[in-house]
Amino acid sequence: MSLSPAALRPNDGAGTTKVARLSLIDRYLARSIAVPLIGTLVLAAMLLILEKMLRLFDFVVTTGGPVSVVWQMLANLLPEYFALGIPIGLLLGILLAFRKLALSSELDALRGIGVGYGRLLRVPYMYALGLTLLNMVIVGFVEPYARYRYEGLRFDLRSGALGASIKVGEFNQLGRRLTLRIDRSEDQGTLLHGIFVAVDDRSGTSVAATAEQGRFLSTDDPEIILFRLTRGRLVQDSPKFSAPRTLSFDSYDLPISLPAVENFRRRGNEQDELTLPELVRVGYGPPQELSLAAQANLHFRLVEVLMMLMLPLLAIALAVPPKRSTSSLGIFVGIVMVVAYHKVNQYGEQAGAQGRLDPVIALWVPFILLAILIGWMYYVIAHRPGGQPIGALERSFSRLGRSIRRLLPRTSPA
Repeated sequence: MSLSPAALRPNDGAGTTKVARLSLIDRYLARSIAVPLIGTLVLAAMLLILEKMLRLFDFVVTTGGPVSVVWQMLANLLPEYFALGIPIGLLLGILLAFRKLALSSELDALRGIGVGYGRLLRVPYMYALGLTLLNMVIVGFVEPYARYRYEGLRFDLRSGALGASIKVGEFNQLGRRLTLRIDRSEDQGTLLHGIFVAVDDRSGTSVAATAEQGRFLSTDDPEIILFRLTRGRLVQDSPKFSAPRTLSFDSYDLPISLPAVENFRRRGNEQDELTLPELVRVGYGPPQELSLAAQANLHFRLVEVLMMLMLPLLAIALAVPPKRSTSSLGIFVGIVMVVAYHKVNQYGEQAGAQGRLDPVIALWVPFILLAILIGWMYYVIAHRPGGQPIGALERSFSRLGRSIRRLLPRTSPA
């Protein structure tokens, strides 16, 4: 969809027509921003999930846990990925929408009928305010609980609370007192063949058995399971016996005590697991061990979210290429600036948590400097005729491109 000439034609005598024309422009901008914004957000989340998924599958398989837990862990990582993807999506959504307007000369037509950049910022700031509030909720309240649940799943995998898979053809150590080896399995692992099992109890009695088949059965006691063995031999030894006892059986139920699993720690041992009100209480309450780290994390979250309010200005400043040019340098510069600022904030948080810098100075000074830079860039593009905030970079990259083309061999037409 593009704006028609009739929609842009001045009509000073009809206030209703002007309001309708501006409403049409707002809807057009809203649709133009929504498509790249949603696409960028989904793409960024999918790339981060795919990169993490491989590591999680390797971790779960190594620890012997069920594969289904991978999806639970990925679900708990989604808030973190959305918190990272929303600012990039907002920037690219606005930047690509205004770049499209500039390249199709629709932006010049809008400014020609008196619609300035200030008026055009209304829709981008509607997106920015809504996504800022959403990101504040995610970063301040959803992500801490999701991170805690993610760490809890990792703990359960390591401790065996989620169960362990039995590897065929290998000796499996299930707890401290149970060793099991099987040759093969059927019925999705419920029927085992070629079994060797050795169990030691705390009284010193040990049982070693071989069997052709076996199944695990639940009991009324959640701390004990039955291992029903079929057609095998059993050797039992105890300090009370003068000699080990042997037994041939067609069916034998071997009770196995499940190993005790340690409970996972309480939430709040890490500052990343605290909500914003909890960070304020810990960071600025009575002196505690985590108070400095909590202050740094609190200011880190605040500046990361509040910077989203400056992204519409940055996007517009970088969206408009020089006249008679289709350069995409602004897109590259915008992504680099957002990513670099995020890395600077991470360094500031670490320095503040370690006491090398005051958390307020380490995190708010870069915020103020970047806000001033973005304000200057917007002023140049919006209030200076022909202004180009990255004009020097555009010219440098243009000369570099011409130099590279001259160095490349020219191919003659066939």
